[in-house]
Amino acid sequence: MLILPAIDLKDGRCVRLVKGDFSTVSTVAESALGTALDFRAAGAAAVHMVDLDGARSGVRRNAAIIAEVAERSGLRVELGGGLRCMDDLAAADAMGVWRFVIGSAAVSDPGFVAEAVRKYGARVAVGIDAKNGLVRTHGWEQNAGLDAVEFAKKTAALGVRTIIYTDIDTDGTLAGPAAGAIEELARSAGADIVASGGIGSLGDVRRVMEAGARGCIIGKAYYAGRVDIAGAIGIGGAQCLPKE
Repeated sequence: MLILPAIDLKDGRCVRLVKGDFSTVSTVAESALGTALDFRAAGAAAVHMVDLDGARSGVRRNAAIIAEVAERSGLRVELGGGLRCMDDLAAADAMGVWRFVIGSAAVSDPGFVAEAVRKYGARVAVGIDAKNGLVRTHGWEQNAGLDAVEFAKKTAALGVRTIIYTDIDTDGTLAGPAAGAIEELARSAGADIVASGGIGSLGDVRRVMEAGARGCIIGKAYYAGRVDIAGAIGIGGAQCLPKE
């Protein structure tokens, strides 16, 4: 299982939110590059980065930081937040991004997802962020009214091979992952599932792997000192990146 330590960016700062609430934003690290280099030293092969400004407003304010991490950290960069058209993907590609996570636009414009898959193949992932089993968009602030599992199936039918599933109710809480939802998605979605939200211990990392996740995003648990990245990789095993 691929371990993806996370760096969330807002206004040029490395931050974390609780349950996607922007009023809870707090700075967790001084340098995105320094943090990424620590992840690399721990054995990580990739980093999950989120441009929160892009996710909320569609305006990219953190491009230079993302490009620096992609160029200098030795990690593959998976990026989400504000990727809503082919020009956005081209800009991310120019930054050196390895995998693009399409979020809100996957709901409003499935044709964009299909076009992205045709051009970039397995480098395209779709982020499904859910609260009470329903998909939310635009920085988790809008309820799309879609069942997360059914939406995942439709997404996979477009050719998407990786789905980043975030359970908003557990994100940033350290209270444990939504293992049941992850297991259901892994069993029925038709794509690889990367689990995000609620990881608070190495036992939680093992739990999502046993639920069938092919990847696990670790954010607050690392910054709070609850999960050591090297220890998580010890559970996940060899960090082999999917073929593009």
